[in-house]
Amino acid sequence: MAFVRTDRHDDGVAVVTLDRPDRLNALSATLISDLRGALADLRHDRDVRAIVLAGEGRGFCAGTDLSGERDPAPDAEGRGPVGQVWRSQQHVAGLMVDIYEHPKTIVSAVHGPAVGGGLAIALASDLRVATASARFGAVFINIGLSSCDVGVSYLLPRIVGVTRASELMLTGRHFSGEEADGFGMLNAVAPEGQHLDVALDLARQVAAQHEYGLELTKAGLHAALDAPSLRHAVEMENRTQALGSFSGNMAEAVRAFGEKRPPQWGPM
Repeated sequence: MAFVRTDRHDDGVAVVTLDRPDRLNALSATLISDLRGALADLRHDRDVRAIVLAGEGRGFCAGTDLSGERDPAPDAEGRGPVGQVWRSQQHVAGLMVDIYEHPKTIVSAVHGPAVGGGLAIALASDLRVATASARFGAVFINIGLSSCDVGVSYLLPRIVGVTRASELMLTGRHFSGEEADGFGMLNAVAPEGQHLDVALDLARQVAAQHEYGLELTKAGLHAALDAPSLRHAVEMENRTQALGSFSGNMAEAVRAFGEKRPPQWGPM
């Protein structure tokens, strides 16, 4: 892959790095294809339970590449103006859906800029770590568009609340990692230069859990966020717990507790 590299660790964690540092990892069509491909490769890797997304160089991701270099999205060639823009929009928005719906837990490790599409990648992730000096922004409005783009209108208000999301999206202002933490957007503020280490530590804590619990917790949490009532959420939980009782992991957890040892989780 031209702009993304994947490093698998032996502790159930994979690090996927956006590797276009000369452009602050701006989202070209090729980088988006590479990242979607890397995530697809990890989707069915049973040895990986958590994924860390990171950016090479001075920042996480500066958003959509506005350089004007020719790099058409898949299936955009030969189309009219509407078709080209439509396919490009689908391509980048599809990346956010890929991240959000990925069966593995995804942790974003942010430093430097994470604006526009970079912000969306962080929001679509399950967990977020950033340095205090990291720079976020829903900046789409600053380039003559709407700030409702690539999933931000769905994700940001659910994470920081409607009032704060309205301010950030309507002003298009940048905000720091320190501010993001105050908004409840981050799981940890990392010391400068240690964002990847902190994200890896968080990912390893996740990866120590069992396959069934991780996948069904993520899926169930997303379903509950969109559930129209408590009754709907509880019905989903009941089925998930009943199904999970057949994995053998609950019995193993009870044995491990009695024997004062870590549980040896079985496969899903």
